Amino acid sequence: MRLTTKGRFAVTAMLDLALNEAESLTKTKPVTLAGISQRQSISLSYLEQLFSRLRRQGLVNSVRGPGGGYRLAKNYADISVAEIINAVDEQIDATQCGGHENCRDEGRCMTHDLWATLNSKILDYLAGVSLADMVASQNSGQKVLITPRTCSSEKANSGQDAAHAIETVVA
Repeated sequence: MRLTTKGRFAVTAMLDLALNEAESLTKTKPVTLAGISQRQSISLSYLEQLFSRLRRQGLVNSVRGPGGGYRLAKNYADISVAEIINAVDEQIDATQCGGHENCRDEGRCMTHDLWATLNSKILDYLAGVSLADMVASQNSGQKVLITPRTCSSEKANSGQDAAHAIETVVA
């Protein structure tokens, strides 16, 4: 299974954006990519590529001109980690065949179902963790165990949210 820096950096940058929006009560000032780049040590040109994809997928809005930057396009409670990773074309896949069932001599390998089920569990988990969950974790100053919503990837993709809990564990 592979989650490359593209997916990791996209989630990190979106969390930075959400944290900065959460701090600003007026939400009048957009967050610059230069600011995210500096705070998170991510190349500015790489962030530009990621945010272009995030904007096309409707997760962020760009604000042009002096004082411009980016804002979340919707409430951070409504943006899942899975959406962010999918928006930057990151594939989370533990199978050797990319889910095409041609792992071994154009047929399924013996462990295909195991890896395909793992993919499903990972995607369900990531679909159940929102930016709001991650903001709460960062702002609490405590170690927080994020318990994902009970949902399937189909429900997560259709935008239906189920109840979820965040259990705080004192570090």
